[in-house]
Amino acid sequence: MKRAVFPGSFDPLTIGHYDIICRGMTLFDEIILAIGVNANKKYMFNLEQRKQFLIDAFKDEPKIKVDTYKGLTVDYCIEKEAEFILRGLRNPADFEFEKAIAHTNRKLQKIETVFLLTSSGKSYISSSIVRDVIRNGGDYTVLVPDSVRV
Repeated sequence: MKRAVFPGSFDPLTIGHYDIICRGMTLFDEIILAIGVNANKKYMFNLEQRKQFLIDAFKDEPKIKVDTYKGLTVDYCIEKEAEFILRGLRNPADFEFEKAIAHTNRKLQKIETVFLLTSSGKSYISSSIVRDVIRNGGDYTVLVPDSVRV
């Protein structure tokens, strides 16, 4: 079984994340959407809300599992017997950042990182932009799946 972990904070889940996950389902038998828990980070949505966004978005998709984890992503991958990490790339800055992480992960464990480019028209969307739109009362609904309603 080809199992991938798609790690993130998903604060909140965006249509960019959703796109990468849906396209990843064509490549993997199972994708674990793994919400990383970082006690030092301030989130807009609590862990249970973020988890529910993911569960609701993929409730009819048996290939998708939702979980939370602490610590290194590669250690979580070993625990879950996942051979791959799935990541989305929006721009060259994402590539440089993600490339460094992928090389480090590969050095720590035998885990391959698979990158998918965001679909056309979604590369500008980030969770931080969505949070800013929400904070300022804008229409964020065009930037997130239906499961994300606040």
